[in-house]
Amino acid sequence: MQGNGLRRGEDGVCRCQWAGSDPLYRRYHDQEWGRPVTEDTRLFEKIVLEGFQSGLSWLTILKKRENFRSAFAGFELEKVAAFDEGDVQRLLGDAGIVRHQGKIRSAINNAAHALELQREAGSLAAFFWSFEPPQSERPDPVTWEAIVANPATPTSRRLAKELKKRGWSFVGPTTAYAFMQAMGLVNDHVEGCTARAGCTEAREILCVPE
Repeated sequence: MQGNGLRRGEDGVCRCQWAGSDPLYRRYHDQEWGRPVTEDTRLFEKIVLEGFQSGLSWLTILKKRENFRSAFAGFELEKVAAFDEGDVQRLLGDAGIVRHQGKIRSAINNAAHALELQREAGSLAAFFWSFEPPQSERPDPVTWEAIVANPATPTSRRLAKELKKRGWSFVGPTTAYAFMQAMGLVNDHVEGCTARAGCTEAREILCVPE
């Protein structure tokens, strides 16, 4: 451990300390978390899985992610929105996912509202990226202390409020901010993390579809 929210692994790479030592979690940290995503299926998948994570660790969900993808038809919006009561019961019997009835029904409900958002905004990406926070809302520098002190932000509260107004569920401000962190709407790799520069560069060349 280096302190300041950083940890240098036995591979010599300096990472955010939350990446720990699990190889799966490290790959997620190095290759996914904080890199901007503009593909609607991945955005929907992530916000659904963030809802399933509530009360659990992200590593628990990450280890089940492939099972979730299989159970939820690859998170294709039209397919998930068409799930019926038989699918709910199927999912409740699937030991490979988190069998929480409220969260399962929420995922199906949110798929239907995501389709509405696509029609209205052109894409989920266009909608979600309109909530990229202003620089004035960002910590400077990005430190572990700042991240821990702000599990939700003014923008994540606005995003959660807007989604709830549109009928979404399991999308509170903390869940919304975790989604923003993971999908690259913010770069919360702490200063000194090896992955931070790559995420910054990817954000600089980002082209959000309309």
